Amino acid sequence: MTSSAPIARNVFIAVAAGSLSFALPIQALQSTSIPPLPAVNALQRSAMVSSSDFVPTSALPYVITPERRALLNTIRFAEGTWKGGLDLGYRVMFGGGLMPHLKRHPNRVIYSSRYASAAAGAYQFMPFTWNLVQKKLGFRGFGPEAQDQGALFLIQRRKALALTDQGLMTPLLAAKLAPEWASFPTLQGRSYYGQPVKRFTRLNSFYNVALAQLRQERDQRRLDLSGDGAGSTKPICRPPTILCSIR
Repeated sequence: MTSSAPIARNVFIAVAAGSLSFALPIQALQSTSIPPLPAVNALQRSAMVSSSDFVPTSALPYVITPERRALLNTIRFAEGTWKGGLDLGYRVMFGGGLMPHLKRHPNRVIYSSRYASAAAGAYQFMPFTWNLVQKKLGFRGFGPEAQDQGALFLIQRRKALALTDQGLMTPLLAAKLAPEWASFPTLQGRSYYGQPVKRFTRLNSFYNVALAQLRQERDQRRLDLSGDGAGSTKPICRPPTILCSIR
């Protein structure tokens, strides 16, 4: 989520605007060492939605419907943290490296090519944005559930949650999120901050596939739980399709 602008020596450092970053000049880039990484759990949280008996709490205030999960997954796709829908994406730092744990936001500037940023996680939260999320929602840690809830908080903060719940990826929805995630296009098809941006048609295609599969999974689970599914508990799709299970 780093924007660019031509300046002397073509060297930048990213700072936050919302949850995304924009560029300011620095004198030179420095190499950054990445610590050894632990094994990463392969859970596909990207297929998870809230159960029908889920009750919002102060810790988890947002119900995750197929419509909301489809948008969350699309943000990950736009931000480059999709990683096949696996939990690996929740550990991605700017530049593609992985943070060693999810106990807290790493709050670490990473230098990559012509850019530098402290963005981290599935939704590339900047440190001060994550601090805002924690203050408003009372989270501790930086785990996947907290990141999902934090992203939904930012969507609501951009007055886009009602549009999200309609189950349509519209240009207006993308534009409302563009000030938060620079990879989303404005109504003019450009990044709000002048950085490279995903085309709306690509976001829309990804979203529609994800939403259709999530809804299908939800409906199949309802059938299985009601006993109308002839006792079948077999998955209704197989990898490498985008979403293949709800746990």
